[in-house]
Amino acid sequence: MLFAFMLSYDLQDAKLQTEKEVQARHRAEQYLQESRARLAEAQREAERLSHALSKRAADPAQYDDGKPVLPVTMRFRKSFWGKGLVAVIENTSDQYLTLVLSARNPTLSTAKRFQIEVKGGDDLDFGHDDGWQFASGDEVGLFHNDFKALKMIVP
Repeated sequence: MLFAFMLSYDLQDAKLQTEKEVQARHRAEQYLQESRARLAEAQREAERLSHALSKRAADPAQYDDGKPVLPVTMRFRKSFWGKGLVAVIENTSDQYLTLVLSARNPTLSTAKRFQIEVKGGDDLDFGHDDGWQFASGDEVGLFHNDFKALKMIVP
């Protein structure tokens, strides 16, 4: 009788343990299925963004067509203190602009980006003290999300 009771108790314990393992496996399978769905969605989004980026890289001008002209002028002068040239960036609007300046020297195969801020109606000198020594032939671009890009080659 005691042996039968112990067997019955062990059997119930084994059933409970099996049920717990089945529930844990079910939760793990559900989590795996949800993770696969999230991964598939992320892959679709990455593919969509990659496609959009490749289209934009193929024809960047079409994305700037609806934007107004950047209210900035840029000229170059010789540096007073150091070597090279200095870019004089003038904000012709009355609004404060945060711009990205991209500079590339094709001869040395160097490039760098800078974030610059120009008050409305003000000008900014940018040169070797700020991190880039301009030279003739450098490619320079000024970018702002709301305006067409301003690109030029240093004379």
